[in-house]
Amino acid sequence: MSYRKGLKGTLIQELQQDEMSGVSYKNTLLKKQVLEILSTQGNATLADLGRQLNVSTPKINELITELMAEGLVRDFGKSNAGIGRKPNIYGLEASSAHFIGVEVKRESINIGLMDFSEKFLKIELDIPFHLENSNESLDQLCSKIEEFIDSTTVPKDKILAACVNISGRVNHKTGYSYSFFHLHQEPLSQIIRNRIGIHTYLENDTRGMAFGEFYSGVVTSEKSVLFVNIDEGIGMGIMIDGKLYYGKSGFAGEFGHIPLLANDIICHCGKKGCLETEASGLAITEQFKARLKQGATSIVTNTVSDIAKINLQHIIHAALNDDMLAIEIISEAGEKIGRGIAAIMNLFNPELIILGGALAETDAYIRLPIKAAINKYSLSLVSTDTELKMSRLGRKAGIMGACLLARDKVLSIQ
Repeated sequence: MSYRKGLKGTLIQELQQDEMSGVSYKNTLLKKQVLEILSTQGNATLADLGRQLNVSTPKINELITELMAEGLVRDFGKSNAGIGRKPNIYGLEASSAHFIGVEVKRESINIGLMDFSEKFLKIELDIPFHLENSNESLDQLCSKIEEFIDSTTVPKDKILAACVNISGRVNHKTGYSYSFFHLHQEPLSQIIRNRIGIHTYLENDTRGMAFGEFYSGVVTSEKSVLFVNIDEGIGMGIMIDGKLYYGKSGFAGEFGHIPLLANDIICHCGKKGCLETEASGLAITEQFKARLKQGATSIVTNTVSDIAKINLQHIIHAALNDDMLAIEIISEAGEKIGRGIAAIMNLFNPELIILGGALAETDAYIRLPIKAAINKYSLSLVSTDTELKMSRLGRKAGIMGACLLARDKVLSIQ
């Protein structure tokens, strides 16, 4: 059987057939479950798969044979473990399926191409782009994705899905964005799909980063994890029992809009006192510029003569080079973020909190004030039980999460 009649045909199209027989539907679900196990847990024997799926060895053998014929699974030979007759080990055929992950930021786009075994074949970071709610910006986004796909050597029919992570309110089920590109009746995911010719899913950027970090980053055995994205905005990805938590409408995790501060600064959401008004990357940048205008000094002005052109990356770079103004402002923001995290910890009692996003690049300069505030404002028992770690994937967390989400959607048995 050719690849084109593989996962795209027998597994996806069959599930969409209303007249599929009960046996055919069950076989399709079982095959997707096999692929899901191999993708998340690694290679396995027929006996391993049979135990997990509660299916007989002959049936598992039948499913594996079909998946091998479709080019999706590979026989890796005999196992070296144990004694006696050695069973065969089966795993994913890495080159049989590929996934595109896109992370949309305010001034750039990150795109990655991942194979079935989670190996990146191509990554492009910081592709110039300006995010705004306009048809021109949407057209540019689609063009950038198309250019990336055209630059790869992978046949387009082997790219099964793409996932686009974007900031703001996103309904991952319907594919609508309520913060950007809500210019048409058609879901954003469908608009992008029509343009690039690949099935496309939509996700909030922070949830995408959380998913990537959970399944391919710093997380080990923890199941309840909070991922805090400290970038130009502030977001939170919530993982409960190993699954993303969305809330009723899909908007859970708007950590930056907790009304934590007693100020009259109007947030871009229209409310006052949001955490983002004083602790986000955008707020830090404005505070930094204001301090320079008031007479403060910084090494940033050695390379950027126009204060108006200073951005968050300039400040991060300055902090990493021991610039006291940058360190001071970042530390003040960290203390406020830590107070907010302490409140969330008291509610969720998570096993692990991960700090990610652009400001996480400053490491101790943001982590230590956050940790101090957590110790000060959270319940001691909760604080003791919760670890605080920095993102391992760093700038690749978003595209890793997007690729894994695209794969997860294709393999989903729901």
